[in-house]
Amino acid sequence: MSAPSDRKYLKTHEWHKLENGLVTIGVTQFAADELTDITYVDLPKIGAKVAAGKAFGVIESVKATSDLMCGIDGEVAEINKALSDHPELVNSDPFNAGWMIRVRPASPAQLDGLLSADAYAKQLAH
Repeated sequence: MSAPSDRKYLKTHEWHKLENGLVTIGVTQFAADELTDITYVDLPKIGAKVAAGKAFGVIESVKATSDLMCGIDGEVAEINKALSDHPELVNSDPFNAGWMIRVRPASPAQLDGLLSADAYAKQLAH
């Protein structure tokens, strides 16, 4: 299972991608596959503060409910409204259409402390 190299990762299977001053966050294909059929995604409101190492939302599937973790500090600038009606987008396209939130980072340098695609892939192999 490959992880795109244009983003950073958490051990908890969330990806973070910096684009145009915002960090888009979602879950990896591995997480989507492990959860199986995703039925609901609870996301924060625009303007909410997020913090590195803290949950920003919840994802529910037929198998489990899991916290969605953030790897940076910042403020929610945008949410993926499509997920409220189509949470299955996370299963079918977790790295693109299934993104969850976009954050205005307090310090983009925090991304440097997250896992590279290679380091994330090595973690999955263990």
